[in-house]
Amino acid sequence: MNLNVTMIAQAVTFFVFIWFCKTLIWPYLIRAIEARQKQIADGLAAAEEGKQSLERSAKQADEAIAQARGRASEIVAQAEKRASQMIEEAKSAARTEGDRLVAGAKAEIDQEVSRAKESLRAQVAVLAVAGAEQILKREVDAKAHAEMLAAVQRQL
Repeated sequence: MNLNVTMIAQAVTFFVFIWFCKTLIWPYLIRAIEARQKQIADGLAAAEEGKQSLERSAKQADEAIAQARGRASEIVAQAEKRASQMIEEAKSAARTEGDRLVAGAKAEIDQEVSRAKESLRAQVAVLAVAGAEQILKREVDAKAHAEMLAAVQRQL
């Protein structure tokens, strides 16, 4: 056989093989490659969307934490304010109660002084009657002089 004929036959066979691959096999390979590229592109897009969603969620979480901290500081401030108000109210109530107790004690002392004065008046009246009785050396009628003694008590 001739080397030229063999090479031509091999070239024809090679071109037939290329034509066969291009018409029958190549479209299937291209579709598989394109499907795989689409799947990879979709996966990358989903990953990017997930990354952005994660960033948004992190920002929202940070904002929620900041709001919670702000609200917590407000609550603490309100609690401190309320505590100081309660302390002031308790002090005021204690002052009021102390003033009331002092006023009650003063009123009780005034009543005791009045009772002591009345008791002293009665004793002075009895002593005056006894002294007058001894001075006059006679009995004084208590009924007759009761009005006089009452008048003396009122004057004292």
